[in-house]
Amino acid sequence: MAEDTSEVPAELSQIPTEERQEHSRDTNKISTAGETSGVSTAGETREISTAGKTSRMTTIGETSRRLESTEDLSQNPTEMSTRERSEEPRGGENKSVGMYRREEVDEVQQGTAEGCELGGVELVAELRRRRQAKQRAARIPKVVVEAPVVGPVDPADFLKAASKGKLRVVEKFLQDGGDSDTCNKFRKTALHQAAQGNHTVVMKKLLEHGADIGLKDKLDSTAVHWACRGGSLAALKLLHNHGANLKAEDKLLSTPLHVATRTGHCHVVDYLITSGVKINCKDREGDTALHDAVRLNRQNIAKLLILSGAETHITNAEGLRAMEQLNSWQSDTLEMLKKMEQLRDVGQ
Repeated sequence: MAEDTSEVPAELSQIPTEERQEHSRDTNKISTAGETSGVSTAGETREISTAGKTSRMTTIGETSRRLESTEDLSQNPTEMSTRERSEEPRGGENKSVGMYRREEVDEVQQGTAEGCELGGVELVAELRRRRQAKQRAARIPKVVVEAPVVGPVDPADFLKAASKGKLRVVEKFLQDGGDSDTCNKFRKTALHQAAQGNHTVVMKKLLEHGADIGLKDKLDSTAVHWACRGGSLAALKLLHNHGANLKAEDKLLSTPLHVATRTGHCHVVDYLITSGVKINCKDREGDTALHDAVRLNRQNIAKLLILSGAETHITNAEGLRAMEQLNSWQSDTLEMLKKMEQLRDVGQ
């Protein structure tokens, strides 16, 4: 197996932060669900006199908190706290609105006609509309526009092309006699790169040229692990159809089911379960996929695992069952999971 040996580190501990985070067991287990995305500082009420009558109007921050309180628990697990302003900032009013950053508010206000500044419900609705539009745009597959390949392709460019889905560059490298199992200093092959990015056309070309579907990187992650980490269902199905092992374990004893659960890809978890993987496998710390789902507040995945037969009484190395990891503010989650367990038991 050819390897790009440039700048090979002396030991695994020298792996740069970006790659180390992709592989790290601890990094995978960091829950961001418990962070509040913004604190409103405009929660007080103002009295406005109009035509001799006094009406109370809540400010933007109050409206935002009221609307955002209906969000899913995993997105907003704690109530938004109110910080009363002790003094008006000299540079102007703080325009942060609930979970929306000041920059987003400024962008909306600058886009409106002069003197027609949005406020209250209208502002929150416009902020939400813009954020949802950006999220939809991010999900649209990007069309890879490739320029003609001139001259030989070196291993580094070959690996980069595999990660970006550039078929012409990959084909040129292979046609010139390049090794389909070429890898970087972390032993991450072109097939690993393409699987993570869901580039199935490139994957097919690599497999046609003899790429080893079972090769592992430095932490024993296979192409299946990388497909699950990237949420790449089409890539996972392709690997499965070519005989890849969906139950493979890395050095941390994490299975593809563990990886898909930690990264929050419910559709991948569903495919793995229906494909017959063992649902109660433990990793090196004794955690099952359900432990990971509950700790990281992956509610939909936790529901799916329980309804699919995940055992709730299994303890990890710390002696904790999955539901014993919940915090006090997650009482609603605990109640929901218990209901799922009851529904499963009734169905049996």
